[in-house]
Amino acid sequence: MTTTSTRTTPSTRAWITAVFVTFTLSGLDIATWLGRIPSVRDSLGASTLEMGLLVLGMAVGSIGGLTFAGHIVAKLGARRGVQVAAVCLLVGMVAAGVAVTLGWGFAAIWIALIAFGFGNGLVDVSMNVSGAAAEKAGGRTIMPLFHAAFSLGTLAGAGLAAVTERFAVPVVWHFTVLVVLTSIAMFVAVRGFQDEHRFEAPVSTDTSPIAAPLTRWQVWAQPSTILIGVIVLGMALAEGSANDWLPLAMIDGHGLDNAAGAAVLTVFLAAMTAGRVAGSPLIDKFGRVPVLRTSAAVAVVGLGMLIFIDSVPIAIVGVVLWGLGASLGFPMGMSAAADDPRTAAARVSAVATIGYVAFLAGPPLIGFLGEHVGLLGALLVVFVFIIAAGLASGAARERGAAARPTRSGGDVDGGGEPRLQAERSDSTAGGRDAR
Repeated sequence: MTTTSTRTTPSTRAWITAVFVTFTLSGLDIATWLGRIPSVRDSLGASTLEMGLLVLGMAVGSIGGLTFAGHIVAKLGARRGVQVAAVCLLVGMVAAGVAVTLGWGFAAIWIALIAFGFGNGLVDVSMNVSGAAAEKAGGRTIMPLFHAAFSLGTLAGAGLAAVTERFAVPVVWHFTVLVVLTSIAMFVAVRGFQDEHRFEAPVSTDTSPIAAPLTRWQVWAQPSTILIGVIVLGMALAEGSANDWLPLAMIDGHGLDNAAGAAVLTVFLAAMTAGRVAGSPLIDKFGRVPVLRTSAAVAVVGLGMLIFIDSVPIAIVGVVLWGLGASLGFPMGMSAAADDPRTAAARVSAVATIGYVAFLAGPPLIGFLGEHVGLLGALLVVFVFIIAAGLASGAARERGAAARPTRSGGDVDGGGEPRLQAERSDSTAGGRDAR
């Protein structure tokens, strides 16, 4: 992917670093909750279905955060969006920890997770919008690396959670200390964010007419928005189902204890991180679409090994392949949604909202099926969504300023036409779907 030929300045490097830090802290927060799910289940004495309904609380909050994120980021900017999100994450996680440790019950934890989920949805859109703009400023593909930083954060959070599970550290102290530190760090990090609207101005040499940008609601009528949403939905379910259910699936389906189940989640997150680090040069070389299709195939193979082969070592190999396959779908979907900077916040919000349906419907659906066929069998539903993501991958093809040039300097998707011509074509198309 080629975005601009602008040389990376110190301020742009500081911006990119700030986005990296924010992604890492966000991953650390979410994995802290996910890694303590076994303790939460034990505290409540909850069934698989009840745990699915509990995780639904966070998904409900996330949908709310995503719904308002487009408005908040458009009005206040990504920096303020992250700061508001940090407060919500702090309140939600501390409340959840207190509710678990003091035995306040299912309803109290559910409400706390709504606040935590709202912050998670808001920070997701905010940092992706800023990250997409920083990617353009940097002039090369770095969105998968931002998401690799998120995975590093989840890896650290899951590893820490496994340790706290092993030594029975009270959930309230674990959650409180960690979220206070991460929230403060977010407020400091976002000082490096720059104005994400800096790329909205058209090229000065382009005199062709430009249609008015689409509103935050009109982007939902674009077929490309829906198809990119399908990609993100399928890959978010591939990722989210592991986050929500992998420790319990290894415990119930392969006979591991709580600490070992949390450790397998760490293996999955390490594979996600590796896939995202390796993904940037692959995307630059081959483009989003081939990488997406390959990723979907690898995820299906890995998930099948986990489900169908009754062997812990082989299941762990499957977990690695599952993590590698699921690693790039979400970041590529976010980059595709942000290709047009004029509607980046609205489209990222819309696509992320579609993707978060996986977190909204996935936990209770898998929990319900798990009650009848076991968690391993319930994960078969993920296959369908991964396949759908692979089939919809053409919608993520690079366009305009994001298009990859051919060796002769032309746009690969424009039959060798210069990139400036592709940019002009996109501008005159206005809101029309060019995919």
